[in-house]
Amino acid sequence: MNQLEALKQFTTVVADTGDFHQLAQFQPQDATTNPSLILKAVQKPEYAPLMRATVAQFKDRDLGEIMDRILVRFGCEILNTIPGRVSTEVDARLSFDTNATVTRAERLIELYQAAGVHTDRVLIKIAATWEGIEAARMLEQRGIHTNLTLLFSFCQAVACGQAKVQLISPFVGRIYDWYKKQAGAQWDETAMAGANDPGVRSVAQIYHYYKHFDIATEVMGASFRNTGQILALAGCDLLTIAPELLAQLSSHETSAQLRPALNSQTAKEQALERVLYDQPSFRFALNEDAMATEKLAEGIRAFAVDTRKLEVLMQQAAA
Repeated sequence: MNQLEALKQFTTVVADTGDFHQLAQFQPQDATTNPSLILKAVQKPEYAPLMRATVAQFKDRDLGEIMDRILVRFGCEILNTIPGRVSTEVDARLSFDTNATVTRAERLIELYQAAGVHTDRVLIKIAATWEGIEAARMLEQRGIHTNLTLLFSFCQAVACGQAKVQLISPFVGRIYDWYKKQAGAQWDETAMAGANDPGVRSVAQIYHYYKHFDIATEVMGASFRNTGQILALAGCDLLTIAPELLAQLSSHETSAQLRPALNSQTAKEQALERVLYDQPSFRFALNEDAMATEKLAEGIRAFAVDTRKLEVLMQQAAA
């Protein structure tokens, strides 16, 4: 048995890619995309015609709508390959606008429905700002399920649970990156691996809190730098993994039995206190967490940059 097969015994494996041709070999349940992954995909020869065809068909529409149609086109292709759900992201430039996020999410869902896709097979990805979480609360009440991304802190996770969002994507690798950079020459890779990895610890804390208090929101670890981080979170509800790391897991045979590092029973036995956030306390808690504040802002900026690059490619295709 290889490590990927072993992991699938305890955790739902999700592919983190816009390259739907890669999906079949790993047989993931779900798939996630983001602006950076879609940008990467449309620059490949096999996907460029898909973008050009979509732009040509809707060139009289505004850029935002054409963008959403490209995202949904990729999402539909992915859904033809997997049995589960696809996550499609709202424009990151709307991360601080609740109403605009809701409007954009509803359009994405309408486009999926027009393509014959049931709402339950789509998760709308939204940055876990206060405004994004409020948008997700409203969308969930309307039957549109959400995936809150760029999640780096416990307060973000708690607020998402309060909003009853479907799923959260706490990032592992970017947390790890921040702490490693802060430590500089003092960083001890061996000592900070596995369960001691700061990104792994963050997801474990959130998982235990959710399971302890029977919060229904699914926890999907994301943004991995190595397979050690992935295996250290075996037992998490879901893990979304880039194709390169899926390939490493599938090529590594394991003789030792993989045991789940996380389980709901252990979470129930922990002595935890319930926490509640309103907007002021959420903003203060996030502000107190320098890592989460920096990585959230950085992530939104990076997705916005790649969205603009995708718009340039769309405009070139329309010319």
